[in-house]
Amino acid sequence: MEPRQQGSLDKEPLKEVDEDMVSEVDLNNTVTEEEREEMENELTKLEEEITTLKQVLASKEKRHLELKQKLGITPLCELRQNFSKSWYDMQTSTAYKKTSETLSTAGQRTSAAFSNLGNAISRKFGDIRNSPSFKSFEEKVESTVSNIKSKVGGTGGAGSFEEVLSSAAQASSQDTPTNNMTENNEC
Repeated sequence: MEPRQQGSLDKEPLKEVDEDMVSEVDLNNTVTEEEREEMENELTKLEEEITTLKQVLASKEKRHLELKQKLGITPLCELRQNFSKSWYDMQTSTAYKKTSETLSTAGQRTSAAFSNLGNAISRKFGDIRNSPSFKSFEEKVESTVSNIKSKVGGTGGAGSFEEVLSSAAQASSQDTPTNNMTENNEC
């Protein structure tokens, strides 16, 4: 037979062989009475087999449930087993291992970065504390504290900074007149 081109109509007239094929095609798609009876019998057999299989399956499912109950396998137990298996499968997967390794590496790098940052900040504070301008500031604060102590009537250089603040607060409260309000519940 000659190959035909797809998408184009034959330009040749019908041959005798083509006419025979057309006459053999049953356009009404009718089935003879004998074929119809045969198909109905087959359909009936299939339906009976399906019904039998459903009954067998129901019986096996019932037995399955009975055995589980006798063995003490509860739905919760099954759920735990399924969860454990899924968790194990996930942990052994390549994607989980790669992700875990990546996160571990990222955590180590982040920890190292924070450690380096903390060391740099500590070093910078040490540098600031040892700088001449900070020393000068520290001396001015100490001088101011000594002056406050002497004005409050303290012992000069003795006492902690908290004691100086406390005594200064007491001295200022004695100098400030108090405002005593009488309680009046009437409006």
